[in-house]
Amino acid sequence: MRRVALGLRALKGGAAVVALAVEDGEPRVLISTFLATSAEGDPLSLEPYRIAAEMTRRPQAGASAEAAAAVAEGRGRQDQLAAQSLQNIVLQLEEARCKPVAAALLVNRAGWVTDLLEYSRSWREHVPVAEGLAVRDALRFALKACRFKIVELDEKSLPDLAQNTLGLSSAKIDARLKLLGANAGRPWRKEQKLACLSAWIAITASR
Repeated sequence: MRRVALGLRALKGGAAVVALAVEDGEPRVLISTFLATSAEGDPLSLEPYRIAAEMTRRPQAGASAEAAAAVAEGRGRQDQLAAQSLQNIVLQLEEARCKPVAAALLVNRAGWVTDLLEYSRSWREHVPVAEGLAVRDALRFALKACRFKIVELDEKSLPDLAQNTLGLSSAKIDARLKLLGANAGRPWRKEQKLACLSAWIAITASR
């Protein structure tokens, strides 16, 4: 079976996911898809913190029980949707005789935020950040449920890490990513390229 790594880059409502193998020294994209953490017509699974932030505060200026319950329900739905979506990807890979050996999750430096509900309620601009962090947490839940070996990679330092791990210049990496995208199909935007690069790093480091 071919060894495969997944790269995941969080987006609104889910993540760009790329499954990549390296054969004869060359990377090959096997799957480029979207992993959903929200369901169509279900705003609570899409934006639990926006919904909670719009709820009435308690007199003590803290989050209401209703807001906390809404977040808990929305986050639970996100976790289950992510786990189901990831399991479908794993089954697709196994049917193609591919064995997932690692997963790279892209993160950023907002990881210091621990109370997402209070953070999202303090400033309106914080809500999208909280939603993104919630999607990442749902991805972590799914990856652990599927027993993946997880590596978290900082998105800002990814280009330097890629050059060091892959032993290629930035220009050569960009050229390879462009070529991989031509074969992977659309969409192949920044998010897919980052997911692909993180998977490439993960599969190379796992040897």
